[in-house]
Amino acid sequence: MRRSLMDILCCPVCKGDLTLAVEKEDEKEILEGGLHCAACNADYPIHDGIPNLLPPAMYEH
Repeated sequence: MRRSLMDILCCPVCKGDLTLAVEKEDEKEILEGGLHCAACNADYPIHDGIPNLLPPAMYEH
């Protein structure tokens, strides 16, 4: 995921602002980390450079 996406991404549940937490990145993109919405307390993981923006209820078991 490129950092520039943060300018257009919002929480798919409540449309709130997302906060980025980076665990691993290279010179081009964020490879591992997460996005967090403070408004509704939802978390979205980033794996292999791809943010999973499905609402948390859809991927929790």
